[in-house]
Amino acid sequence: MDASRLSKSPIGRMIEISGFDKRFGEEFRIEAFMPSPLPQDLSLTGSTYKLIAEAASWVARADQAVRQLPNPALMVRPTIRREAVDTSALEGTFAALTDVLEADFLDEEELSRPVSEVRNFVLAADQALGWVSAGRPITLQLIEDLQSTLVRGTSSDTSEAGHVRTSQVMIGLAKAQRVSEARFVPPPPGDLLRDGVQEWLEWVQAASPDRHVISQAAMAHYQFETLHPFNDGNGRLGRLISLLQLIVAGDLQSLVMNLSPWLKERQEEYQDALFEVSATSEWGPWIEFFCQALVAHGREGVLRVQELLSLRRRLLDQIKNVGVRGTAARLAGDLIGYPMLTANTVKDLYEVSAQAANTAVARLTEVGILRQRTEGRYARIFSCDQVLALLETPYRGTTTT
Repeated sequence: MDASRLSKSPIGRMIEISGFDKRFGEEFRIEAFMPSPLPQDLSLTGSTYKLIAEAASWVARADQAVRQLPNPALMVRPTIRREAVDTSALEGTFAALTDVLEADFLDEEELSRPVSEVRNFVLAADQALGWVSAGRPITLQLIEDLQSTLVRGTSSDTSEAGHVRTSQVMIGLAKAQRVSEARFVPPPPGDLLRDGVQEWLEWVQAASPDRHVISQAAMAHYQFETLHPFNDGNGRLGRLISLLQLIVAGDLQSLVMNLSPWLKERQEEYQDALFEVSATSEWGPWIEFFCQALVAHGREGVLRVQELLSLRRRLLDQIKNVGVRGTAARLAGDLIGYPMLTANTVKDLYEVSAQAANTAVARLTEVGILRQRTEGRYARIFSCDQVLALLETPYRGTTTT
């Protein structure tokens, strides 16, 4: 950590901490960074305000594009799972999208460790969406519950899970590195950290009419990552909270945008941009960086919805030509949201009998729209490979011009 730069920070202070590093059997003494409370007023340049406006425009376009779908909720399921894959990859946990989609139909003991961890994010995102959709604000209870879900079944599922941490953490510290080589040292546990989290939360809840929600989300994300309030899951949780802020503010109707693919391609730049705020107190470059992510994913979201709608039309034309009707026809139109399913999925989705559900799945399999992925008589998993291929299309990385 470049302590010499942080020691001159206009928006934080250094705190000396000490401890014992069991890995090397030695004591350490190092300085941690404690950020000041977020400012109530902020002066930004015209170019920054222009980029905020562009980001807001693309967020609105993506949100409007999703509303073109017969059932906008269809877009939420695959989007959350795509974000789960990419946000986890930023933290070093890798799983294929198809494995994460398939996990919805498997027992916990059937999942690999990476898939189980990524699926935790899916569960947390669903939990968060249910909370804010009910009109409730972002609270400490919510973020603690989400963090507990994120680390469930992992090595971080300790007594600290679901609570503001009571131990020191280091960011960017490899196993072979000494504490002094950490990329960043967040504030120590205790009253200062708890007070910092409470001040952050009050700032988030007290949305100012003088601050655009996008600049507020960017600033809140910086502060959350700098405080690093939990023993694990801070990055994934922080990016999720940013999207929740847009939903609470009414700029998004649901979790239909991703942030992580663009950030994953620029991971080092992302980390450097956060550090530069601490070192310089210059908010503009970080807010612009955050806006670029929103612009890129707004464009990507619009394009993805257009492609899904086009595919949906082709699927409906295909079944019309071969005389498929009833539940099977309804299912074909909804495959963009359910690219993997079982007969029980269909039974619950349309409230039909088991026989009707099995018949619908069999009919779409017969005409080549569905493919059976797993063997066995019960809980067979089927997939629409055309939808999967579209969802797995690599992020196209558009940025602002």
